[in-house]
Amino acid sequence: MNSFGTKFRVTVFGESHGKTVGVNIDGCPPGIPLTEADLLPDLARRKSGARGTTPRQETDLPQIVTGVFNGFTTGAPLTVLFENANTRSGDYSNLVVQPRPGHADRVSAEKYKGFTDYRGGGHFSGRITLGLVAAGAVAKKILKGVKVSARILEIGGCTETEKFPEVIEAALQDEDSVGGIIECVAEGCRPGWGEPFFNSVESLIGHAVFSVPAVKGIEFGAGFRAARMRGSEHNDPIVDAAGTTATNHAGGINGGIANGNPIVFRVAVKPTSSIGAPQRTFNRETGKVEELVVHGRHDACIALRIPVIIEAVTAIVLADLALLHA
Repeated sequence: MNSFGTKFRVTVFGESHGKTVGVNIDGCPPGIPLTEADLLPDLARRKSGARGTTPRQETDLPQIVTGVFNGFTTGAPLTVLFENANTRSGDYSNLVVQPRPGHADRVSAEKYKGFTDYRGGGHFSGRITLGLVAAGAVAKKILKGVKVSARILEIGGCTETEKFPEVIEAALQDEDSVGGIIECVAEGCRPGWGEPFFNSVESLIGHAVFSVPAVKGIEFGAGFRAARMRGSEHNDPIVDAAGTTATNHAGGINGGIANGNPIVFRVAVKPTSSIGAPQRTFNRETGKVEELVVHGRHDACIALRIPVIIEAVTAIVLADLALLHA
């Protein structure tokens, strides 16, 4: 479904080449100072423009159409809209019969019995994340004393930040794409947040993170490395009455509950499916595997634009948990 959360409930809507995309937030507390300008810094971080991102240029200017009065949230559902203006829908006509490998083209057509909007990926486009970033900016206002930040650790297997442009340029020259790894840290979370079993902190963050297009994996704290550690090495010694630990292999979570230490996790982002290099894939009209050339404007490295989106969904989860724990 397109809604997520319990007390802070977020619903995304729209298609990549439709009139608008946006988000509705139900359960936003009243009295939070909020204007469109408050959303712009995070939205700017998501925008394209850097080498390796899509040439599609949209203003991404938010319109708050419900839930705010005299500069403050009212407690009623909050709705934010974004117009789609710079679209080239004809670039996608060949994908109706020859869906892109690795993309949602085929499965969405099957699920929605051929009625899905295929233009620009439709509802499965990364453009839908605009609403998530807007909701995340609102969530951050609720999370007083909590700082959520994300950064790129790796691009295309390279961990040397200064070499990231070279890796991306090589992919561009080959008309290909590369993925990456993002690390997110949430500091200042109250101990006790989390609702085990099924609404544990990891469960909810994992659920939200996997809603972000291109995400294929997540690990908390030591993550998969924990399987190669002994308990004596992995256990985080508690060093004071506040629950501060000497290490943070648990990633700030024990038993599905925040322990007060920084929540730390990493996310794997796959290479973008839409690449310029010819690919071989099935043509539903001819019944044969044939060459496919993908037209349109796409990111060679979507990981460049993912950090702020990961921050946003994390803030959404933590805001919901904070309201539940209040």
